[in-house]
Amino acid sequence: MATREPWFIAPARRRVAMTRECALLLPRVCAALADPRQPGSDDTCLEKLLDWFRSLTAFDPTVKLLQDNPCLTEFITAILALPEPSPSILSFTLRLAGILAASENRFQHLREKLLVRLFGRDGPLNSAVWEDASVRSGWVEGVHSMMHHQPALHFLCDGGGIDAIFTLQGDPSLFVASAASQLLVHMLTLSVESETTKPLSTKDCDWPACAQIIIKHIEDSLQSSSASHIEQSLKLLTSLFGNCHATWTEVLWLGISKQIESFLTEETVQAQHMLANLLLKMAWSPVFCDTEGSFWALVTSALEHLTPMQAGPLAVGILRLYKCPQDVRIQALTVLLQPMDCILRAASQPLEYAGLLDESVSDPITVESLLSSKSSCASLLCQTLAHLEELLSLIHLPVDLPYTSLLHSLMTILQFCNGFLSPASPLGSTISQILINCFRVQRSALDVLAALSERKGCDTLMGSLFDVLLAYLESPNTSPTVLKKTFQATSKWLVRLQELSCSNNQWQQTEKILEDVFLVLQKHLCSPCWEVRDSSLEFLTVLIECLRDQDEFRQSLLSSEVPRLTENLLEDPESYVRASAVTAVGHLAFITCFAPESPVTGNQYNKENTVAKLQEILSTDSEGFPRRAVISIFTKWLRQGCTGQLEDTEQFVSRVIQTVEHDLDWEVRLGGLELVEVFCSQTICQLGLPKCPHAPVSSAVTSSIHQNESLQILCRAKLFSFLFRSLCDCDKPVGQRACDILLGLRGDFCPISTLKDSQGTGDSPAGHGIAWLQRTLRQGSLAQNFPTDGGNGVDFQNPESMMLALRTVDLEELHDELNKSSDHVEKSPQSLLQDILATVGTIEENEADCY
Repeated sequence: MATREPWFIAPARRRVAMTRECALLLPRVCAALADPRQPGSDDTCLEKLLDWFRSLTAFDPTVKLLQDNPCLTEFITAILALPEPSPSILSFTLRLAGILAASENRFQHLREKLLVRLFGRDGPLNSAVWEDASVRSGWVEGVHSMMHHQPALHFLCDGGGIDAIFTLQGDPSLFVASAASQLLVHMLTLSVESETTKPLSTKDCDWPACAQIIIKHIEDSLQSSSASHIEQSLKLLTSLFGNCHATWTEVLWLGISKQIESFLTEETVQAQHMLANLLLKMAWSPVFCDTEGSFWALVTSALEHLTPMQAGPLAVGILRLYKCPQDVRIQALTVLLQPMDCILRAASQPLEYAGLLDESVSDPITVESLLSSKSSCASLLCQTLAHLEELLSLIHLPVDLPYTSLLHSLMTILQFCNGFLSPASPLGSTISQILINCFRVQRSALDVLAALSERKGCDTLMGSLFDVLLAYLESPNTSPTVLKKTFQATSKWLVRLQELSCSNNQWQQTEKILEDVFLVLQKHLCSPCWEVRDSSLEFLTVLIECLRDQDEFRQSLLSSEVPRLTENLLEDPESYVRASAVTAVGHLAFITCFAPESPVTGNQYNKENTVAKLQEILSTDSEGFPRRAVISIFTKWLRQGCTGQLEDTEQFVSRVIQTVEHDLDWEVRLGGLELVEVFCSQTICQLGLPKCPHAPVSSAVTSSIHQNESLQILCRAKLFSFLFRSLCDCDKPVGQRACDILLGLRGDFCPISTLKDSQGTGDSPAGHGIAWLQRTLRQGSLAQNFPTDGGNGVDFQNPESMMLALRTVDLEELHDELNKSSDHVEKSPQSLLQDILATVGTIEENEADCY
């Protein structure tokens, strides 16, 4: 009895089946592509054509596609008959044949007449065209596509094709070499998993024929004297162990582990740089991470024998593992922290602070020599710092790091880099000379310093830490990029300092540090370098976001010149700086204008003045960045209820929208829609419509009154004209957002029972207007001179008209249309085939049959 196919196969097959129109076009496309007189089709079109064939064959393993479209086999035959086929067309043909042969039925149908001539010894393998990398790539990809069943596997192994794949592992094209390696992994996995009759074990290992060939090739390559052959096999094994976690991989490993272990100690073989990645892939495999003994012993040996640069990635990968023997974890931690430990030991003689490592498990000679060399010092430190940042980014660290000593080591590196530390040891003097003004190391150290702020145990060094940070902030030698990193680290540690002050009442230290920070910030806000002014404003914004509720912070900020200097930068000649100034001023307003008990008085920080300045920028600034910043700040104010009572907010939103809807920058218009969405939500919630989760429960009569009142407010604010106009915006994201908002409003104001077609309203003036609106909206961005003043019978400020519009305009149709991709027509297979014919000039006149 035949097995029934899964329920979803038939619908999927119907969905991707070839249409009649495509079936009529395909023979002409095949003829055009096979005609050597034609200029050839665009590679992108050929790629799309292959994608189409993949979808056609994915759910149908039968030969029906080939029987219904004989032009496909005729096309392949025609290409094989050409004395000098185009490399791109031959590559396409090889890939197409592989896709068609992916099912066993079609493979057998094509095998004797075509596949042997394409992928066998007499095919492109031994022809002049093989010199072209695209042909070799097409051959490998074609083989990979059809490698889904045993007949294809045997066809390749018996026909000598596997030897070609071995050769292609060393192809001069890195893309071809990588594809060949991936193909061998796929073939080995297919062979073992489809041809093994019983589970493989170390005692009883009977590899299938094809697997034997590949494994022998791996073993021979590993034992050869050729460095390239060894590298090829190590790459193959890395890919295998990274992608296949079957138990038989352990059997394979036990047969080659001794040879790989020897690479760690043999100086004649330079394969150590690849071993770290191989061992790391294996460590993440469940097959090896649970094993005891030999594998982890090899990992420990690798951590000992590889150079610090080679062992670093392996060490950090091991430390990310939760399943790992404790002795291996200690060894990995030693490798990772050795450079930081050497920095600490080099900074002072004798050592004033506890080191990061116990000297009994650490031999620092190799690391010290690297840190003493100008060519390797910065690279080793940057790699170590990047690995530390990677570990600190984890929410749950599988290993405990010595945070206090690590922080002191980071501070020492930063002091070496700016010349503020005079080490007593010869090693320290050498390192200091190498690192002076080394921006790479400074940036990396500051990144780790910022990440360390979220870890406990660094409180005792807080004073020294801010001495280092302030020294960087004050130094004229600090580059703009390093200054930006310093600002980021300082903001994080200021938040940490504030938390500590709240818990231990150390307000005086906090106030002194804040005072020093604002003094140096004042200087940078006046810097001639625009990048410094910009970074300073960003720093101020972050501080306000995090600390605006703290009295000490507010007092320190407002007693400085920072607010005044920040407002001055609203007129900066650089648009990026103006945009950052807008954001900073907007956040300052939370302290100066919107706080319940604002600590400042006077006209300088008057809310109306601040709003007026920002609205002027929104109306007049010639660059888009500041205008986008203004609309973003206005929306933030509105979200946090800073725009006053509902009546004041209505006027505020209306003024902003009337400015924004004519802005030439689509992101400003999109920001205006976000403002509208927030206002609508707040209005509906405040008046208590039942749809709002925060609204009080009310009677049907009260609900109706509130609904009418809400609709009137939205109409008076002129939101509907902006929303409906935006549906026809030439920038699709604007139209999509407007449509989403209108759909939401319809859900709030129009029960499902009232959603009817506009029948019955067509004879009224309002009905005529809505019908016109529907026709206009269907034109989309082609709509010309969209009226918002009541023309054509549409009164966008009339609640009844807008209720009618919400009920009758087909917003779902508009939503679907707006969410179609811009090339949805061009993506169809029929359009693709027409494009190919147009490219080769055969739609009308050239019907040449080359078969």
